[in-house]
Amino acid sequence: MKALRVHLARVPERADERRVAQIVIRDAQESDAESIAAIYAHHVLTGTASYDVEPPSVVATRDKIWRITKAGWPFLVAEINGQVAGYAYVTQFRDRPAYRYTAEDSIYVDPDYMRRGVGKALLEALLPSAANYGFRTVIAVVGGAEPASIALHKACGFDEVGQLRRAGFKFGRWLDNVYMQIDLREANET
Repeated sequence: MKALRVHLARVPERADERRVAQIVIRDAQESDAESIAAIYAHHVLTGTASYDVEPPSVVATRDKIWRITKAGWPFLVAEINGQVAGYAYVTQFRDRPAYRYTAEDSIYVDPDYMRRGVGKALLEALLPSAANYGFRTVIAVVGGAEPASIALHKACGFDEVGQLRRAGFKFGRWLDNVYMQIDLREANET
């Protein structure tokens, strides 16, 4: 994938500034592993979107990037001013052969860049990449029924298709999963 440039109007680089910044979406590289591991660690340790309770190492993250890209599946990063601001990827939804046209997405944004359009830019680039690979539908499994993730997926055309109640236990409480889905053929026709 060539790097895509997405222009964001009035995205503050710091809280006290109002300069325009650009998001560059590009394929992940193994050299991004440290930044990706740090972003994911934040979400593991402070949020309920991931049901991991211990952040994976940089080596494990590098291995994950390698496994996903070796399979030909898209693994994207968003950069702002040369810094990795978020990442997204798809994998086959389940490992059984009949699921070969169904993907599951994962999207995580650096806490310093949340609510600035990074997640949406990533998801909007990820969906056509998943379709180009040959996936026909993408499932979002929203851990902890996170409202921001639900809103992001709805904004990008996903429909809520189900829930698992009390599916995970983290931070001393039970968590629900919300399942969302988009048909990539329908999304490309609109």
